[in-house]
Amino acid sequence: MQQTDSLDAVLMQFAKWPEAGRVKTRLVPALGVSGALDAHLTLTQTVLSNLCGAGPTVQFWWDREQASVPAAASGLVRDIEQRGVVQKVQRGDDLGQRMLDALGTGLEHYSLAMIVGSDCPSVEPDYVHQAIAMLQAHDVVLGPSDDGGYVLIGARRVIPHMLDGIEWGTASALEQTRNRLQELGLCVGLLEPRWDVDEPEDWARFQRQSPV
Repeated sequence: MQQTDSLDAVLMQFAKWPEAGRVKTRLVPALGVSGALDAHLTLTQTVLSNLCGAGPTVQFWWDREQASVPAAASGLVRDIEQRGVVQKVQRGDDLGQRMLDALGTGLEHYSLAMIVGSDCPSVEPDYVHQAIAMLQAHDVVLGPSDDGGYVLIGARRVIPHMLDGIEWGTASALEQTRNRLQELGLCVGLLEPRWDVDEPEDWARFQRQSPV
């Protein structure tokens, strides 16, 4: 089997543009619109720092094209640029198409490609290294989240439409994805479960675990 160095991998952070009322909407009842926007920015910065600390190349994938950078995003964009991280735009009609397109694009230039969402601060460098190691023996790896989705998807091989038909944002997204991939003949590995931030209790957990 070919040995893949961790530097021959690309880590792709998926993120929404930070705009009030469009991000972390499930946090709005507890934090307000402004507080939810601040939470989104904090989480996005945390994930960016974690991925940049892992070693492989990092790319930042925005959810859509923007004619200009929103005011709330100026500090984040400056940090991305100062880190030398390339910015790209997701393409596709749903999350599955967007992730498949990004993974396929990454695999054109790297042996391994991974996607992490910007609400997944539990994906730390060691978790990335575990995913890279698991990809030596699997076509796809998934990092399960506590809510039935996943915090990470990594691949060394992709197949057209392999992420079609998944009910995104539901408690069955992980199981549906694994079943779909296995039906297509892909070897799938599961990492240890992690957590993401969707609800107010998740945000409270993040705050408790974050360094002061």
